[in-house]
Amino acid sequence: MTTIPQIITIAQQKGGAGKTTLAIHITTALLQMGHKVAAIDIDPQASLSHWFAQRVQKFGDDLTGVKLIKTSGWKINSEIISLKNKIDFIIIDSPPHIETDAKAAIRAAHLVVVPMQPNPTDIWATKATVDICEEEGVNYKVLLNRVTPNSKLAEVARKQFNKIFKNTINNRVLFASSIQDGRSATEIQPKSAASNDIKAIIKELLHSLKALNKPHKKAA
Repeated sequence: MTTIPQIITIAQQKGGAGKTTLAIHITTALLQMGHKVAAIDIDPQASLSHWFAQRVQKFGDDLTGVKLIKTSGWKINSEIISLKNKIDFIIIDSPPHIETDAKAAIRAAHLVVVPMQPNPTDIWATKATVDICEEEGVNYKVLLNRVTPNSKLAEVARKQFNKIFKNTINNRVLFASSIQDGRSATEIQPKSAASNDIKAIIKELLHSLKALNKPHKKAA
């Protein structure tokens, strides 16, 4: 029986929205749940690859738990095919600006996660990213990121999109500090508030993927 990996692309037209940090935390959280996970880095900045290099340095070549592939968008499909029967989830960190590579990553996804900070420029950029997902006929979900407590802007942002995570990623120092040596918040402080944010998002993410994979009942 062929195992087809579930593909999650992290996409956002605007830079600085927290794509790579989110990709890292989704990757390690799924890994901690016992899943086989690969991460594909097609962002020219290669921040995900730099994180992985730190992880190799800390744990050793064969003990990272993650398969990292640094490639370009046009090679994505061949990389995905090579991972069949080997991997449960593939996380793709795409470049900012909706160019050829980013569109390829969106097309390949079962679900696109669009991180968005609650501010006007992120909202405008997110609408452009969502438009691409809809044009390509790809499922997506917007995720409010770096949210401050009782943020009125967050509530304004939430009303702009129909497909949006109920839970949010709050503005916590641990998200950035934990990745410096190739780890994540859920690995360093599994009972922290930051870890709880990620766990809630993962639960919602897996529920969304399950719903997408559920066969539709044929009309009588």
